[in-house]
Amino acid sequence: MAERMREYKKKYPIIRISVAKEIMHGICVSNLAYRIGKEMNFSQEECYDLAVAGFLHDIGKMELVKYVYGHEEETLTIEEIKYVRRHSALGADALERMGYSPNIVEMVRYHHENCDGSGYPLNLTREDIPMGARVIRVCDVFAALTADRPYRKAFDPETAVELMIDEAKNYDIGVFLAFMRVIHEGNLEGLMENRETEEMLRRLTREVEG
Repeated sequence: MAERMREYKKKYPIIRISVAKEIMHGICVSNLAYRIGKEMNFSQEECYDLAVAGFLHDIGKMELVKYVYGHEEETLTIEEIKYVRRHSALGADALERMGYSPNIVEMVRYHHENCDGSGYPLNLTREDIPMGARVIRVCDVFAALTADRPYRKAFDPETAVELMIDEAKNYDIGVFLAFMRVIHEGNLEGLMENRETEEMLRRLTREVEG
């Protein structure tokens, strides 16, 4: 996978930019997930698993560079969207082959499932979605809303939270309340920094960039 990405990045410069954005997104999701885990009194090991899964949750997109990088889902055909939505399963399968823990693999595989059953890949409902995946789901949405997109500017955190409240049925209520407490603590700029996970993220970034 890393060799393929190096070839694509040489051929298509926009992919290098897009991968950099994915890494920044992964860091934000990772640090927020870690803080939510702490807020929910998860064990240290569980919090580190959240941090790893948060950083790597979209790694399956590297198998889909033709469709993902340089495009937005709104510009893709229905068939292309179906293909892109395989990224969570592709990422989980890749991490499983690489020897990551079953807990991390599960979080990556199911991070697009919604508690009301409207997510993918399996339309799972709350009880069937691993707790870690429920945490990553909330963090992924917030990080996406607060980042610039080609078709819109980033929402400020307050607006992002309001938009998420409108879709609260998608989220585990306990996770969402913990997320709200973390957000209201402030220091959102710190989502790009976490000394407790800094070395781990630095190592993972080197692996992803190849």
